[in-house]
Amino acid sequence: MEKSLSSKWLINKKIKKEVKMFKKIILSVALAISMFAGDYTLDQTHSGVSFSIKHLMVSNVKGKFKSFNGGFGFDEKKNIITKLDGTVDIFSLDTDIQKRDEHLKSPDFFDAAKYPKMSFVMTKFIPGKKPKLEGKLTIKDVTKVVVFDVDMGGAAVDPWGVKKVGFSLNGIINRKDFGLNWNKAMETGGFVVGDEVKISIDIEGNAK
Repeated sequence: MEKSLSSKWLINKKIKKEVKMFKKIILSVALAISMFAGDYTLDQTHSGVSFSIKHLMVSNVKGKFKSFNGGFGFDEKKNIITKLDGTVDIFSLDTDIQKRDEHLKSPDFFDAAKYPKMSFVMTKFIPGKKPKLEGKLTIKDVTKVVVFDVDMGGAAVDPWGVKKVGFSLNGIINRKDFGLNWNKAMETGGFVVGDEVKISIDIEGNAK
């Protein structure tokens, strides 16, 4: 009986020791990961959301959104984006021509009064020589999966000691997939506004 109790005591002691060791290992791994992976808030003064679209089938009209917000996660050791989400204020749309901006914000296009925001949430990062980022883009309550080419800028520390990470996203969407359908046919053939929209997003973040 005493031998049985002694054996149980030794087993329990061994289990407690192993559990303690396991906790130390988990903590060490977590600390190691935290050295390279972290969350970042968007530095709006060094970031931008812009687009271009064909006009009269012969030239490109370019525009941008002045107001946006978001954040992302970055693993410096693996050089990968671990998460990304953001919102854009449609009312901040700017193509340098007020009349055109008002038309783009109208029900013919974005219908900003009814849908003042568009949003994006990353679902997958595909690493490689030419990395890609996949996610769900929502415009006018329509959500579609889009894929961006990623140009990784990497990490740096600015002169004030703030850790920075930067990268660029480039992709193409069809505006009609999101209900931006307005157009006019030309007498010479073709349409006033193209269907494909090139999106370019430059992101710089500050470590939290």
